[in-house]
Order: sequence, then C-alpha cells, then structure tokens
Amino acid sequence: MTPIRHNASDSNADTDPVLDAARDCVLAVGVRRTTLTDVARRAGVSRMTIYRRWPDVRSLVGDLMTREWIAVAAGAMPPADDSRPVRARIVDGLVAGATAFRAHPLFHKILDVDPELLLPYILDRRGASQEALLGLLASALDEGHADGSVRRMRTDLQARSVLLVVQSFTLSLRTMTDAHDPELSEAAFLGELRTLLERTLTP
Repeated sequence: MTPIRHNASDSNADTDPVLDAARDCVLAVGVRRTTLTDVARRAGVSRMTIYRRWPDVRSLVGDLMTREWIAVAAGAMPPADDSRPVRARIVDGLVAGATAFRAHPLFHKILDVDPELLLPYILDRRGASQEALLGLLASALDEGHADGSVRRMRTDLQARSVLLVVQSFTLSLRTMTDAHDPELSEAAFLGELRTLLERTLTP
C-alpha cells in the first residue's frame, strides 16, 4: 500500500513546536479552554508568531488534527515490502488505523470534551486529513484492481464508500459496545469491520 508522501510543509509540521504545544494544551485542558497565548507560552514563541499562521485556536487545532490523524493512518499501513495481495494489505491497514485512531489520546480528549469540533467533518464537508486518506485509499485500490485482488469499480466511489464505513466504526463504535457482553466488545466490532471490508473489496 503506497505510503502518504508529505511535501516540505508537511515535514515541517511533523516536528512543529507550535503544533506540539497545541497538542499538549488540548490534552491538558481541552480545546475550549486553550488559548493562543497558552500555546505561545508553551512553545516559547511570541503570540504574533502564532497569529501570523493561525487566526484562532480552532484553525490551529484543525491543523493539529490533520497532522495527528495522517500520522496515525501512515503508521497503520503494512510495510512497503509486504508481498501479500493488495486487498489483504488494505484491510489490515484500515482495521489497524481504526484501532490506533481510537486509542489516540487527542481523539479521546476531543471526543470527551469538545466533540462538536468533529461535526463539520462528519456532516458538512471533508477535511484535509480525509482528503489525504482518500488519496491514500484510491492509490491502494487502483493497485488492488491491477493485481485482481480488489473488486473493480469506479475508484473514487469505492474509496469514499470504504472511508464512510471505517469512519463510522471509528467515531461511533462506543455507542454500540456493551461492557458486560464480550460478544459486543470493541474487539468484536473491529472483527466485524474486517469482515465488512473483506467482503466489499473481494471481486
């Protein structure tokens, strides 16, 4: 599965001290209680340095989420030298990504304290991380069409459909699990996600 290729600005974002400071602030107090002044102080830069790049906390947190979510997705992908059929690599990567995403501390904090931040990307529009994931998926699906392991159809429709399925399991899974029933555990549902993906992608 082709890894995400970062451009120069993406590489800088990977080690951006302001984004690192924003992450620490959000993990400590949530988005609504984080201020650009707090972030500047923690990052050791002036407020004007931050205001030149981000007009408000929400735009800063938007870039932070993009960086973190893309890193989760890239880290979940099987290694480039994986010789299995592409479908197996896609399914493994998506299930691993959903698992890693749900374990991510920033995701937990936002879901618990500031869930409204996620609503625009669920109800109204795609965000930068979703666009990056769609690009990654489309590339992998094209490879799967070529090796015959993935059901052939219009690639962008297939990629968007798959992302909708994975996104729903990732964001809404805890509404369906039952702590008192091991057959309705998170692991059981992730197993069902694997089955759904395998069946929808099989030719």
